[in-house]
Amino acid sequence: MRFVLGLARDNLAAGGGPFAAAVFERDSGRLLAAGANRVVASRCSSAHAEILALSLAQARLGSHDLGASGLPACELVTSAEPCMMCLGAVLWSGARHLVCAARGEDVVALGFDEGPRPANWIDELQARGISVAIDLLRDEACAILRSYHKAGGPIYNARQG
Repeated sequence: MRFVLGLARDNLAAGGGPFAAAVFERDSGRLLAAGANRVVASRCSSAHAEILALSLAQARLGSHDLGASGLPACELVTSAEPCMMCLGAVLWSGARHLVCAARGEDVVALGFDEGPRPANWIDELQARGISVAIDLLRDEACAILRSYHKAGGPIYNARQG
């Protein structure tokens, strides 16, 4: 998680969003891929850190399914709980473990729209064989979010209302 939060800080310093994610081999801790939020810079609404990290890990391992037979168990580590779009990406990625720092409510407090994520999203992932851990270094992740907000970083929802 410290690596992921460092990546979020670096992305923030480079003018990107305050979010980062990485895929690791669960047992060895080996980094497979990392991503940082590039929505504004890429002009692409799906350029969320989780989607980028998962896509790069799938490309690196040569499989659309990170849970495929013969592959190491993969863990997605994120600076914040997944939004609705990223929740779907986690579900279909094949990753077997998810670790999050900030909560969705911390992100929403800045004005981001996380979408209509089900209240029982953790139970839904666990029912599909994906373990979930939340609040790892949450205070540190929230400090990054607050820095972004204080610096006037754009809140890039599809619809402002």
